[in-house]
Amino acid sequence: MLAWAAGEVHAFESLYARHRKRLFGFLLRQLRDTALAEEMFQDVWQRVISARAGWQADAAFSTWLFRIAHNRLNDHWRAARHRPPAPADADLRLAALEDGQTPEAELSEFEQRRRIQLAMEELPAEQREVLQLRLEQELSLEEIGQITGVGRETVKSRLRYAMDKLRAGLNA
Repeated sequence: MLAWAAGEVHAFESLYARHRKRLFGFLLRQLRDTALAEEMFQDVWQRVISARAGWQADAAFSTWLFRIAHNRLNDHWRAARHRPPAPADADLRLAALEDGQTPEAELSEFEQRRRIQLAMEELPAEQREVLQLRLEQELSLEEIGQITGVGRETVKSRLRYAMDKLRAGLNA
């Protein structure tokens, strides 16, 4: 650990290789859940990495490593006590939820965007320009007026006409 703290990358690889199986086995036996043990295993090593600069050789590395794991387990069990248990039918409820990202929904969204794009292409250039500046760039009416060289009221009129034509084109 002292070598790794001094900047030797290979020293960390050695520490990891030497302690990974024992640490993972310890976590797995405590948690009895492979996915949770893997998550906590990564968290413990992340904490080792974060503490590298301030590490003091007060104890053996393995003692320090397992102390981090022990503390992380205590945090987990403490949080679990305050978390209500999942309902018995949680898997059924989850399976019953509708997935909005179906191919049909994505195609429908694509078709809607394409219809809007085609309707915008049908607008006169000055109306399309102010509409894009307002909707896509989120500019104020005054900013659009400065960019296009027209007054605020003209910008409002162009936006109103553009929106009316878009609605009519999309409802047709």
